[in-house]
Amino acid sequence: MCRCDEYFLLQHRGETRGVGGIFFDDLNESGDPEKSLAFARDALRCFVDGYVPLVERHKDDPYTDEQKAWQQLRRGRYVEFNLLFDRGTKFGLQTPNSRIESILMSLPLTARWEYQHIPADDSWEGRTLAVLKKPVDWIPLQGTQEEKEQRELTTAAS
Repeated sequence: MCRCDEYFLLQHRGETRGVGGIFFDDLNESGDPEKSLAFARDALRCFVDGYVPLVERHKDDPYTDEQKAWQQLRRGRYVEFNLLFDRGTKFGLQTPNSRIESILMSLPLTARWEYQHIPADDSWEGRTLAVLKKPVDWIPLQGTQEEKEQRELTTAAS
């Protein structure tokens, strides 16, 4: 499990808040702020270059009521994580005279909770939940070539 998956783990549910991510804690360990800034700029540039085309391609896709409900459930997980575990949110809420609305502004406007919601294993939601319960190393940087190829096959089959 990667550091971001460890940090974003909802321990009470045994699942991560979302899929993957970049963990910026301790970014300046090198002591060179310019190097850290260059890394952040490059990472965000790559994110924008990869994400914007996906949004443009799918922004008008239709969706079902069930898909909207799933989105709301996942937003609920984001709320749970931020209020229970996020270090920045907890620090802000515990700071005397803090601007509470500014701290909570990152939360979604709408979210949903459903008692013991378990999607069908063969559904898109079920396959997503399986990854959230057992994170995948999408870009394996370590391991043998055989291990990397096996992960690619496993991911492609999902």
